[in-house]
Amino acid sequence: YMLYKMKKEEWLPLVDEQGKIVGKAPRSRCHSGSKLLHPVVHLHILNDRHSFFLQKRSMKKDLLPGMWDTAVGGHIGLGEQVGEALKREAFEELGIIDFEARFLGNYIWESERERELVFSFLCIRYDRIHIDNDEVDEGRFWSPREIEAGIGQNLFTPNFIHAVSYTHLTL
Repeated sequence: YMLYKMKKEEWLPLVDEQGKIVGKAPRSRCHSGSKLLHPVVHLHILNDRHSFFLQKRSMKKDLLPGMWDTAVGGHIGLGEQVGEALKREAFEELGIIDFEARFLGNYIWESERERELVFSFLCIRYDRIHIDNDEVDEGRFWSPREIEAGIGQNLFTPNFIHAVSYTHLTL
């Protein structure tokens, strides 16, 4: 049964802290508290008023359902390049087909359940946002004041709070 389950499951690359691939593991193992470092992409979308577009995570998600999160975020698949993953996730989550993004840098994010190498991007131009999927319930722009007021209210994912507090993004 375990072998069957692992065959059907999504496999993720495992990386070292520099992003070099050192192995692979099933998604469930990466999210089990094993702290196996795996790569993800994040795309931050800001408008001209410096408000952040955030997505509300689906209630069907196993991690942090119903919380507001970075506009786009997802795993880099086995054999997938960072740019490919960014394009795929932007389309899957927000229906964005045509966009330009600037690389902000990467950092390691660690929670009780997982450890991720986050490749962070800022979207500087996009065609449109059209949400129509199982992963995202809704989305909207949040002003810096709304975000500051919401921190500590259990509205936002810890990873998003970390991104705006400690990385290249500032409120």
